[in-house]
Amino acid sequence: MSMDTNVTTIDEFISTYPKDTQVKLNKVRETIRKAVPEAGEKISYGIPTFTFHGNLVHFSAYDKHIGFYPGSAPIVEFAKELEPYKTAKGTIRFPLDRPIPYELIDKITRYCVVRNLERKKK
Repeated sequence: MSMDTNVTTIDEFISTYPKDTQVKLNKVRETIRKAVPEAGEKISYGIPTFTFHGNLVHFSAYDKHIGFYPGSAPIVEFAKELEPYKTAKGTIRFPLDRPIPYELIDKITRYCVVRNLERKKK
């Protein structure tokens, strides 16, 4: 799997992956969309990005995991729930060989909405 830097839409991006990974990526996208129906979609940094008063969350796929990029604050806020996963500053890795925690993605995305709204107020 490799990121195609020529893609311009999330649909194109997802279509470059194997079918089983596409299913998971589409479900991640759907989870984010349900959490924030008014969010915009774009490709930024070569990966799918949702926007809502600025960048909200990004995601991508790799050989062995789906990367979810909500920024650093959610990693701290949800540290207990994220213990089963590899994390780094602003990065969460969900292994492709285990169930993807879509409910957790939903919670983190909703947290990011509040974060972005608070930033907008400032």
